[in-house]
Amino acid sequence: MDSTDMGVLSCLLNDCRMADRQVGLRVGLSGGAVRSRVERMERGGLVTRYVLKVEPPALGRGVFFAAVSGRDTEAIIAQVRLVGEPFVVVPCVGGITVCGIAVAGDVQEKIRLARELLRDMRLLTIFEAEAPSRRSRLTRTDLTIMSALMGDPLATAEAVAGSVGISPKTVTRSIEKLRGDRSVQFTAVYNPMACAPYIPHVILAGVSGEPAEAAVRLRESLGSRFMQEPILTPNQIVLFLRSESIYGLDDLTHAVRDTGGVVSADLFIPKRILLPQEWTEAALREAIGSPTLHIARVAGT
Repeated sequence: MDSTDMGVLSCLLNDCRMADRQVGLRVGLSGGAVRSRVERMERGGLVTRYVLKVEPPALGRGVFFAAVSGRDTEAIIAQVRLVGEPFVVVPCVGGITVCGIAVAGDVQEKIRLARELLRDMRLLTIFEAEAPSRRSRLTRTDLTIMSALMGDPLATAEAVAGSVGISPKTVTRSIEKLRGDRSVQFTAVYNPMACAPYIPHVILAGVSGEPAEAAVRLRESLGSRFMQEPILTPNQIVLFLRSESIYGLDDLTHAVRDTGGVVSADLFIPKRILLPQEWTEAALREAIGSPTLHIARVAGT
């Protein structure tokens, strides 16, 4: 892996439907050279698959994150499923597993229940990620197209149109709308252990004040270290970064901690990244079949 490979991977993580030519303009390569690198990443097991990732609030679900100390990831997932559906599971170095859980109903009540269920494990942190204030205006047509894309997020508009009986023009328009919606992401699942000499990592930054303002300052100070767009919650920012060395991890963590508005910074080094799709498929079927298409938690002001 070199810095250009990491730039290509970053583009795939943020939007895997981005045209090779567009990726090339960002990293200084031709479209053909980008395609060659992507195919090498796929053959080598760095990029394992492509997925359509949907933020739970966009489909009427609440969401919270938990970091648990425990090497038995399957046991942790089994406990988590008693309160909701995991939509991201990241086993990390040091026997820590970070989970994002989609839930129906009162999120704070689900968090209380999760604390009880995980009491035999060391719960490092748990917090709610509130629904964005900006409405995600997904129509029944959008949801139908999303459902068709679950099996192949890279499918052409023509292929999707043929499978759902909608015109290619409508499908193309919907896909472009989805690509611009922050609650929907066409992304790649990758093997963080195959990025040597680079070390992908996550820093969970606790913030006081407005998270968006802290995120701007972090973007200015960390710049090219970002691998993906950060996740913002009312009191936390989840940063997806990369380092060239183990020592760089410490430097980046200190840099985050020293940023204005940041009150804490915890480092996690992922070994695997799992994006279960079952909850998304079920939520899409439910929303498409709803006579009113009312997605309760999406609404904002």
